[in-house]
Amino acid sequence: MTEHITVLLKEAVKALEVQAGGIYIDCTLGSGGHAESILKAGGQYIGIDADPKAVRKAETRLERYGGKTLINRNFSHLSSICSELEVTCADGVLFDLGMSSVQLEAEGRGFSFQRNEPLDMRFSPTQDVTAADIVNNYPESDLADVIYEYGEERRSRVIARRIVQNRPIRTSGHLAEVVQSAVGRKGKIHPATKTFQALRIAVNDELGSLKAGLDQAIELLCEDGRIAIISFHSLEDRIVKEKLRREAAACVCPKGAPICVCNHNPRLKLMPRKAIKPTEQEVLQNPRSRSARMRVAQKI
Repeated sequence: MTEHITVLLKEAVKALEVQAGGIYIDCTLGSGGHAESILKAGGQYIGIDADPKAVRKAETRLERYGGKTLINRNFSHLSSICSELEVTCADGVLFDLGMSSVQLEAEGRGFSFQRNEPLDMRFSPTQDVTAADIVNNYPESDLADVIYEYGEERRSRVIARRIVQNRPIRTSGHLAEVVQSAVGRKGKIHPATKTFQALRIAVNDELGSLKAGLDQAIELLCEDGRIAIISFHSLEDRIVKEKLRREAAACVCPKGAPICVCNHNPRLKLMPRKAIKPTEQEVLQNPRSRSARMRVAQKI
């Protein structure tokens, strides 16, 4: 099993300005890399993850540290989680939206097309809809829309048509073969990569959860508190960028409006205005980090 390498580890902890005794919420606990650094710096840590296996693994890694609370929930429930914990505001909130290497390579979940596994893709086994449900039950046009919208796959119609022709498709390996038969293969990147991304996002409602989680996180930030979000594809980054810029803007009236009538008060300050990217050295050591973008803002 490949160990997950935490992306932008030092940059994220630095961006949050972790202080001893401060309260820091990690909305994507994962393997606990960011968690360990925050706890070493003396922060009071709340880690949230929808994947129960990730929580169990992190519990083992972080066993020797006090001042932590680990919760198996989706971060779209952030406000209710904090209410239950009687946390009224946080000094820092972190989102690391990437799939961990452990999740990608975990057997039996169908996230990867490298093995022939059940087509599941759920972060939590309590979720109702699996990737197999979408692949085998969605009308062709709806399936094509999912692949296009969430995978940014321009060949979505061709792929959806071939999938429907080959139903039922129950395994990741079979799905990868069907996608490749529809569009062929050129270069190192497998042609099913975008389709798998689209299905995973749809199964877990990742973009809807992100929007909800961001709204709640900004509300929960203490004055001068920091929020840092690490994204790995353009769909996520676009949502994050637009949300932070809107919250940092003095006016959100439609472009071209003759006068400002919105009465919008900015709640955030961008720190910095542009995304932070991995260094060349980090990309060499961990090629999966190459697409990472971190955006940071401070509550005002």
